[in-house]
Amino acid sequence: MSQPTEAPPPRSTVLVVDDERNIRRTLELILSDEGLHVLQAENGEQALDVLAAPNMPVDIVILDVKLPGISGLEVLARLRRDEATHLLPVIVVSGHASVNDAVLATKLGAADFVEKPLSRERVLVSVRNALESARVKLKLEVVEQAEVSRHEMIGTSAPMERLFRDIEKVAPTRASVLITGESGTGKELISRAVHRMSTRKDGPFVKVNCAAIPRELIESELFGHERGSFTGAIARKRGVFEQAHGGTIFLDEIGDMDLLAQAKLLRALQSGEISRVGSEHTMVVDVRVLAATNKDLSRAVETGLFREDLFFRLNVFPLRTPSLRERAEDIPLLVKAFCQTFSRDHGMIDKPVDDAVLTALMGRPWPGNVRELKNVVERMVILAGERLTIAELPEDPHANPFDDDDVEPVAVPATASDGPLTLRMVREQAERGYIVETLRNTQWNISRAAVILGVERTNLHKKIRAFRIKREIPA
Repeated sequence: MSQPTEAPPPRSTVLVVDDERNIRRTLELILSDEGLHVLQAENGEQALDVLAAPNMPVDIVILDVKLPGISGLEVLARLRRDEATHLLPVIVVSGHASVNDAVLATKLGAADFVEKPLSRERVLVSVRNALESARVKLKLEVVEQAEVSRHEMIGTSAPMERLFRDIEKVAPTRASVLITGESGTGKELISRAVHRMSTRKDGPFVKVNCAAIPRELIESELFGHERGSFTGAIARKRGVFEQAHGGTIFLDEIGDMDLLAQAKLLRALQSGEISRVGSEHTMVVDVRVLAATNKDLSRAVETGLFREDLFFRLNVFPLRTPSLRERAEDIPLLVKAFCQTFSRDHGMIDKPVDDAVLTALMGRPWPGNVRELKNVVERMVILAGERLTIAELPEDPHANPFDDDDVEPVAVPATASDGPLTLRMVREQAERGYIVETLRNTQWNISRAAVILGVERTNLHKKIRAFRIKREIPA
C-alpha cells in the first residue's frame, strides 16, 4: 500500500503544456484534486503567451518536450533568458525520452525530468518538490539581498548620513531619481532601497541593464513585441515597462543607451503610454523610473551623446553615491560586517579583525569601491586562521612599490641655517624621522615596522624609497 502523498500548498498555479488533450486533462484532474489551479496550453506559442499575460501568475510549468512548432526545450530556454521567468520552476516530461533530452533539460535549469506514462504519485512528488525548492530559493534570494543591502549600505560617515536622509525623503514620492557614482558604490542597492521605502513596495521591481542590450533589441526589451513583428519574433513578448506596471523600473547604465532608444524612452516617460513592436494598440503603464550611471551625463549632453530633455526628465531628484575613499571611516564597519557574513557562509567561526588590518585597509585608494573591499575581505576570511591579521592581507593591486619611476623623491629637509622651514618640510622631516626610528627599533624588519606604523608593507617600501632611507650597517 502506497503512502499518502503530501499535497503541495494550496492556490499555486500550474501551467500544463502538452499537445495531447488527454494528457492535459489527466494532469488537470490529478493537480486539481490537490488544490492546485491548472492552466493549459497545447503548444509552445500558447504557453509563452500565457506567461507573458499581465496579472497572470504561474508558479510552476509542466512542459512536454515534443511540441508542434516551438519545442519544449526551446520554450524552456526562452523562459530562462527572460528576467521575469528565469526562476520559474519547470518540470519537463517526455514520452520518448533520450539521455540527450534529459541532459539538455537539466543544463537549461529544469526542476525535474519525468517520463511518460505519467504516474500520479510521481507527478505530485515532482510538483511538490519543485514548488518547495522554488520557495526556498526565493526566500534565500530575499534574505541574501537584504543582508547584502544591510552590509553595503552600512555607514555613519557624513556622506552616508546625507544619502540616507535623501533616500528617506524621495522614496515616498513619485519623483524620478537619477543615481550617479563610481562603479562598485552600490547604485542598485540604493534603487532597491528607494523601492522598498516607497508606496510601490508591493509592486514589481524590474532591472534593465541598458549597456547589455543590443541596439536593435532595446525597443523590444523595453516595450515588448508582437509575434511576427520582426525576424525571430515567433511569440509575443512583454517588455520591462509592462512587467513593471504598478511598480518600479530601474534603468542601470542609462548613459550607455543610444540616442534612438533615448528618444523612444522619453516619449514613454512623457505620455505614460507604450506600444509593443508590431502593434497598433497602445497601453497605459504606471511605473516609477529610477536610473543610474557612472558617467557624467551633463558632459554627455554637452557632447551630444545624451538627450538634454531626457536628462532633465530623469534628473528630477539626483542621488550621488559616495566613493569608498570619501567615507574611509566606514571601512571598519564594513569589514567587520563582511567578516561575519563570509565566516558564516563558509561554515567558519566568526573571525575578529586586527586593528592593523583595518588601518591598512583604510589607507588604500579602493578604485573598485565597496565591491572591491568585499572581495578582499572574503579572500582574507578564507585564508585566515582564528582571526584576520596583517599576514593575510593581499598586496594592493593598484600599488606599484617596486617601480621607482612613479615615486617622486622627497627633498632632503632644510636646516635652520638654510632658511625657514615650510610646513611641508616639517611634516616630511617628522615622518621620515619616525619611520627611521621604527625601523631601528624593529631591527629593520619591514613587516613588523609596517604593522607598528599602521601602513601596508608595500606602502612602507614606497616611503623608504621616496625619503631615500638607507639601512644602517652596524659598525
